[in-house]
Amino acid sequence: MRAMHGRPLVLVDVDGVLNPLAARPGFRRYQCAIRDETYTVRLNEAHGTWLMELALSARAELVWATTWEEAANEWIAPRIGLPPLPVIPMAPDLPCELGEMFKTPHVAEYVAGRPFVWFDDQVFEEDEKYLGARRGIGPFLLINVDPRLGLTREHIECAREWLTLSGFSQGR
Repeated sequence: MRAMHGRPLVLVDVDGVLNPLAARPGFRRYQCAIRDETYTVRLNEAHGTWLMELALSARAELVWATTWEEAANEWIAPRIGLPPLPVIPMAPDLPCELGEMFKTPHVAEYVAGRPFVWFDDQVFEEDEKYLGARRGIGPFLLINVDPRLGLTREHIECAREWLTLSGFSQGR
């Protein structure tokens, strides 16, 4: 059995997860200025509610796992009703070993043995293999989100079920 220390984590990406590629009902359009760039994002307030409900029911900690880094706390969190969240630093670039996404080594460093669920539109088999081969990585569930649709209630329920059935929501 893998090491498990502390509350479970729920890692959340922005683009493709909270900000889908396609316009959909229930999403509101925003302009976000970060450094010298302006970005258009589509956000749904329900996502904040769903994520908070998941975190509370699973006694989990929400964490940004996005290249938005701290800008997610400034531009995304308040628009979907989330408080400021911890951020996984994504720099500097780390070498790719198994074809995993560039964020995966940063996630591996951050989780430090804690169980986690990761919502991202770019997590695949290579990321699962990379994380599974790392010492000190606790149990995890990667939830690949279709970037055209974004986060759905089904994704949240899948995470809740895994956290509950695995016993992580019991505050162990």
